[in-house]
Amino acid sequence: MKTDQAIYVLPGFESLETLHCITGSMRHIYVFNQHPLSEEMLLGIGGGVGFIYWHSKGEAPFIGGRAKGGPGQGFEKCVGDRTGVAIEEYVTSSTRKAQTTMLEILAQGQPVMVYLDMGMLPYFDLSGTEYHFGGHAVVVCGYDAASQTILLADRDETLPPVPLDVLMQARGSTYKPFPPKNRWFTMDFAHKRAPTPAEIRTAIREQTAGALHPPISNMGVKGIRKAGKAIEQWPQMMDEELLQFSMSNTYIFIDSEGGTGGGIFRYMFARFLQECAAPLNLPALNEIAGQFNQIGDAWQEAAEMFKSGSQPNQAEKVLPAAARQFERIAEMEQATWEVLETAVGDDITETEEKE
Repeated sequence: MKTDQAIYVLPGFESLETLHCITGSMRHIYVFNQHPLSEEMLLGIGGGVGFIYWHSKGEAPFIGGRAKGGPGQGFEKCVGDRTGVAIEEYVTSSTRKAQTTMLEILAQGQPVMVYLDMGMLPYFDLSGTEYHFGGHAVVVCGYDAASQTILLADRDETLPPVPLDVLMQARGSTYKPFPPKNRWFTMDFAHKRAPTPAEIRTAIREQTAGALHPPISNMGVKGIRKAGKAIEQWPQMMDEELLQFSMSNTYIFIDSEGGTGGGIFRYMFARFLQECAAPLNLPALNEIAGQFNQIGDAWQEAAEMFKSGSQPNQAEKVLPAAARQFERIAEMEQATWEVLETAVGDDITETEEKE
């Protein structure tokens, strides 16, 4: 594949349209290495769906639908463990080391998944607004030494060229709350395999536990209720500029525009459950998936409230209704996660153990 700048991507690299930056980046590399698991499976098998509300003084609140993944190992490594891929994570304060290692991996014929500050990428149209989010993942898949230009695979099928120095600035961004720290990953597919039914069941249990029995009240269903109470107080806690930004930012992190697949990952999770129904021999998961689709619809309704409230002097008119919507969603999520918790049970079958 050739770009308009005559930069060639790695031989065999396929550009994909994806939904979420992290699972999409992983899928790009999985497909490149002939391990074409769905993006929904990668998200679900890593225990990646949850909820968190976080608000540090003086900053925009964060409302997210992701979970960190398997206990004590992080999302990416958890996905690797359950799909037979040895994934290692690296961070460094050295720009030179981060750049040299990235180019060495490319020279070996492998794409590289890296984290960076999306606000520093030239192909994002931010309408002149300064925006920083260092939790964004992309895949480095091509390089032209003469022009010092890198090709990136992001969420659509284009491969935007980015100057190498701009990429490295984005990788080394220090903006809070998620500085990327030049993070990158290596992946060894020598022992790749499909997730076992036991691993799928474990992953679903981890996500039900996170929703129903979170370690802190900012997470899970408790977190949704806490966020619902907190958002009504936003006008008293922020000036108009920060309030408008917070409304817009919340919309983005719920809607598909922000890389959630829509409905703050609930639509993706529904499709994961549908994919798991056959290997677990649990047809009830199809019905539960339908309930998560309805929850996704409710989240999208909330997203539109925040979008309309991002206009000047509109937030106070919208937030009471948004707070009620959060309580409605909390009730829906509580009931559905409880049904799912019962469906996957506590016992692993003999067949699952053998597999």
